[in-house]
Amino acid sequence: MKKILISVAGLILMASQISSAQQIITLDDALRIALSENASVRVADLEIERTGYARKGSYAALFPQIDGSANYQRTIKKQVMYMDFDMSSMMGGGGSSEAGTGSDTPKPAATGRSADGFEVGRWNTWSAGVQASMPLVNAQLWKSLHISDQDVELAVEKARNSRLETVNQVKKAYFTVLLAKEAAAVYKSVYDNAVENLELTQKKYNAQRASELDLTRAKTAVANAVPNVYDAENSVDISLWQLKAVMGVALDTDIDVAGALTDYADAMLTEPLPSDDLSGNSTLRQLAIQADQLASTVRMQQYAYLPSLAVAFSYSLNAMANDYKFNQYKWSPYSYVGLSLNIPIFSGGKRYHAVKAAKVQQQELEIQRTNTERQLQIAIRQYLGTMETAVKSHASALSAVETAGKAYGIARQSYDVGRSTLTDLNDAQLALTQSQLGVCQAVYNYLTAKSDLEGTIGADFLDKTSHNE
Repeated sequence: MKKILISVAGLILMASQISSAQQIITLDDALRIALSENASVRVADLEIERTGYARKGSYAALFPQIDGSANYQRTIKKQVMYMDFDMSSMMGGGGSSEAGTGSDTPKPAATGRSADGFEVGRWNTWSAGVQASMPLVNAQLWKSLHISDQDVELAVEKARNSRLETVNQVKKAYFTVLLAKEAAAVYKSVYDNAVENLELTQKKYNAQRASELDLTRAKTAVANAVPNVYDAENSVDISLWQLKAVMGVALDTDIDVAGALTDYADAMLTEPLPSDDLSGNSTLRQLAIQADQLASTVRMQQYAYLPSLAVAFSYSLNAMANDYKFNQYKWSPYSYVGLSLNIPIFSGGKRYHAVKAAKVQQQELEIQRTNTERQLQIAIRQYLGTMETAVKSHASALSAVETAGKAYGIARQSYDVGRSTLTDLNDAQLALTQSQLGVCQAVYNYLTAKSDLEGTIGADFLDKTSHNE
C-alpha cells in the first residue's frame, strides 16, 4: 500500500513539474494556430492558388496563339509527273529525256505523249515559319471562361469550409482536454478522500474501534482509486495529443490549455442560443455555386450551336536543294492572313444530348440540395435540443453536487463517531463523484453541441475576432 501511495504521489508531483514548464494557450490561441498550421486548411489555400492559375491559363485562349515551326525532309523516292502532250516538241525534236532514271532513253513518238513521265522536286526540302491564330467571336469559349471564374469561387468556399471544420475540431478537442482535466481532478479528489479514509480507518482499527473488514474495504477503496487516477492522467495526455494534431503542431510540443469547463458555465446560462439560419452554411453555398456552374454549362452547350469566327496568320520560308550548300540556297517566302468562319450544321445529336445531360445534372443537384437542407435542419434541431438539455442537466447536476457534498460530509462525520459504516461513506463518495462528473459533462455537452451548431450555420471565427478587434 505504501508503494502505491508513493507512486501516485510521484505521478502527481511529476505532472505538476511538467505543467510548470508548459506553454499555456487559450482557446483563441489554439484556433489561430490551427488556422495557419492545420494541414486541411493549408491544402485548401493551395487549392485556391491552383484554381487561380487554371483560370489565368483559360483566359490565355482569348489571346493570339503564336507558334514557330521548322521542318526538314529528305526525299527517298521522288514523285513522277506525267504530261498529256508531246514531249518531243519541248525537247527539240526526238531528243533524249532526263526523266525517270536520268539516262538518255528514246521516247516513243507514236502516241505524242510522255509515256514514262519525269521526276520532280529535289532531295532536300527546308522550311521554317511562324503561325498565329486568335478567336474573334466564340460564345462557347467566353462562357467556359465564366465557368473557370466559378471554379475559383468554389475553391474559396471549400477553403472556408475547411476553416469552419478546423475551428469545430479544435474547439471540441480543446473542450475534451478541459473535460479530461476536470475528470482527473475529480478522481484525484476521490483518491485523496480514500487515502484519508484509510488513515482514519487504520487509526480506528489500531484503537480497536474498527473491524478488519473495514480496514480491508478502506485499502480496497484506495487500490480501486489508483487506476482511475492513472486513466484520467492518460486521458489528459491523449486529449492533448489530439488537440495538437488538429492544430497542426508537432506532437512533442509542450503545451497545456488554460481555463476550466466551469469558466463557461455562466455563459451557457446567460447567452442566447445561436440562430438556425442556414444562409452561412458552407455546404449549401457550395451547392449554390455548383448550381450556377451547371446553369453556365447548359448555356455553354447551347452556344455550341452558334457560329464562331477566328483570324489566322502564317509566314514561312521554304528552300529546296540537292546539296547542303546553305549559303547558296534560295529561300522562297510564303505568307497569308485570313478569317475562318465555323458554322455548326450537324453533329449526330452530340450537342443536343450534351444540353440534355447538363439539364439532368441540374435536376440531380436540386434534389441533393433539398435533401441536404432537410438534413441540416434536423441537425440544427438536434444541436439546439442537446444545448437545452445540457442547460437543464447542469442545473440539476449543481443541485446534486450540493446535496451529495452535504451527504458525504454527514457520512464522514458519522463514520468518525462510529454511527455509520465505511460502506455508507463509500456510497456517499460515489454519489458525490457522479454528481461532480455530471456537472462537467453537462457543460461539455453544451459546448460541443454549440460548436457543431456554429459550424453548421457557418459562424466564422475570423469574422468574430475581426469584429471584436
